[in-house]
Amino acid sequence: MKLICIGRNYTEHIKELENEKPEHPVLFLKPDTAILLKKQPFFLPDFSNDVHHEVEILVKIKKVGKHIQKKFAHKYYDEIGLGIDFTARDIQKQLKEKGLPWEKAKSFDGAAVIGDWINTSHFENVDAIPFSLQKNDDLVQQGNTSHMLWKIDEIIEYVSKYFTLKIGDIIFTGTPAGVGKVVANDKLLGFIEDRQMFSIKVK
Repeated sequence: MKLICIGRNYTEHIKELENEKPEHPVLFLKPDTAILLKKQPFFLPDFSNDVHHEVEILVKIKKVGKHIQKKFAHKYYDEIGLGIDFTARDIQKQLKEKGLPWEKAKSFDGAAVIGDWINTSHFENVDAIPFSLQKNDDLVQQGNTSHMLWKIDEIIEYVSKYFTLKIGDIIFTGTPAGVGKVVANDKLLGFIEDRQMFSIKVK
C-alpha cells in the first residue's frame, strides 16, 4: 500500500504558510512505515523542534485503477476516514528553501495517523464533510471538504494519471488552516461531524 498526500488544497492554509496557490495539486508520498500503529502514542522525533499537526480527510481506495475519469472516481472508494499528517516544520522550511523534496519532514516513522473509517453511504455528499481537530480540548483546526481546491473525485482523477491506484492505498486530501506545534503530553482528538475518529497522545 502507499500513502498519497495532497499539499496546499485549502486556501486559508496556503495563506498561513505564505505559500503560492498551485496550478495543479501538489503530490508527495509517505511510506507505510510512517503509519502510527493503533493505540500507540506519537513520539516526537529528536531531529525536529517544531512538529506540527495537520488534520486531513482520508480516502481508502477499494479497487485497482489507472487514468480514472472524474465521473467514475466514486466507484474506486467507499470509505472516508480522518488522520494527521505530522510535519517537522523546521525541517520542511529548510528543504523548501533549497528546493528539495519534503520526505524527511513528512515521512518519518509515526508521521501518518490513520483513524477510523466511515462508509460513504453515511454522507449525503462527500464534498460537504465537516471535520475538526481538538488539542487538549481546544478546537484548533476546523474544515469542510467543500472548501477543498480539488475535490475527492478530482484528486483521484489527477493522481491516477501518475500512479496506479491499488486496493488499500490511502489518499490524504490536504489540511485546512490552524496547523500548529505539538509538544509532549498534548492530547489530539479528531472528529468527522461529531464522531470521534482518533485519539492520540504525544510523547
